Amino acid sequence: MVTSPVPRPDTALVRRARKINRVLAATYPDAHPELDFRNPFELLVVTVLSAQTTDRRVNAVSPALFAAYPDAAALAAADRTELEGLIRPTGFFRAKTDSLLALAAALVERFDGEVPGRLDDLVTLPGVGRKTANVVLGNAFGVPGITVDTHFARLAERFGWVDSATARHPVKTEHAVGALFPRREWTDVSQRLIWHGRRRCHARKPACGACPVARWCPSYGIGPTDPVEAEALVTTQGRA
Repeated sequence: MVTSPVPRPDTALVRRARKINRVLAATYPDAHPELDFRNPFELLVVTVLSAQTTDRRVNAVSPALFAAYPDAAALAAADRTELEGLIRPTGFFRAKTDSLLALAAALVERFDGEVPGRLDDLVTLPGVGRKTANVVLGNAFGVPGITVDTHFARLAERFGWVDSATARHPVKTEHAVGALFPRREWTDVSQRLIWHGRRRCHARKPACGACPVARWCPSYGIGPTDPVEAEALVTTQGRA
């Protein structure tokens, strides 16, 4: 897909965005994917499974899933009924079974059973879009990428990094936010925003009074600003 060049962002916006990133880095020094995985194949599968469910539910089923199907060849040959039974708790299990079987078959047929390490290859796989591809590239291959999920898009808009129209388009958001940071920072920026969105900057009631980046946030005040009330909204684990 050809995308239009992203205009050079305003210098003040870049400085503010990078300050927010530094503070979030200090706040969440251990930010990482909350899906359990041991290799690129497992990360690809659990990311596909995580659609419209929680990371906790995916993590609960993944040990049995990968014990039964440790690689793409095994998953491609899976019995549909058995696979559906294993992933049923993640919801939409029939559609997800279709996706996993097609994904595994494509890996076997086109990539010798290995997960490719290029975005252009990953997005050709069934059920894999740019979000999933960037998750895999950034966290399994060390290739920087911006991962735009609902938390990321919400915070990018609240921070004023993108406008509301751009926030509705993941690819536009990906490129606009990427222009604010050095490429080497992209994966970490993504993970920090996701953690902050799950722990403090909630969709309905953000904990503004307990937010470490409140002074740089143009949306400060959309949630409770009283420190005690806000602190009660902070979660130690993500709502995922």
